[in-house]
Amino acid sequence: MMHRKLLLVEDDAQDLRLTLRALKRINVVNEVDVVNDGAAALDYLFCRGSHAGRDPSDGPAVVLLDIRLPKLSGLEVLEQMRGDERTRKIPVVMLTSSDEEQDILLSYDLGANSYVRKPLDPGEFTEAVAQLGMYWMLLNEPPKSTE
Repeated sequence: MMHRKLLLVEDDAQDLRLTLRALKRINVVNEVDVVNDGAAALDYLFCRGSHAGRDPSDGPAVVLLDIRLPKLSGLEVLEQMRGDERTRKIPVVMLTSSDEEQDILLSYDLGANSYVRKPLDPGEFTEAVAQLGMYWMLLNEPPKSTE
């Protein structure tokens, strides 16, 4: 299988732990890079700041992005991603606890590929992330420029 990595943008320690456990269980991701706030996500994606040495051609196959993040919201990250040719085509899944209709609408207006509400039950949360991982890492066919 080709080398495919996932970028997880999550500031909640419990959700981070459950997400990583689910992704490890399905064993379809070669690497999961984690950042804990919106500014760090943009630094990672655009290879700047503490991620200045990262090879831009070694980007994620998909980004799992929370909405409520420190420094910059997930919606602000998504808007900047879609506004830049380098990151415009990277699939973005909004993985969030928000069930506000305005967040859902704005996510899609800004170019999110999917919007998934985090289940409150840890078992259901883990299963939802496992299904996301299977779909986005195995079934989805990304454009060649994002690999």
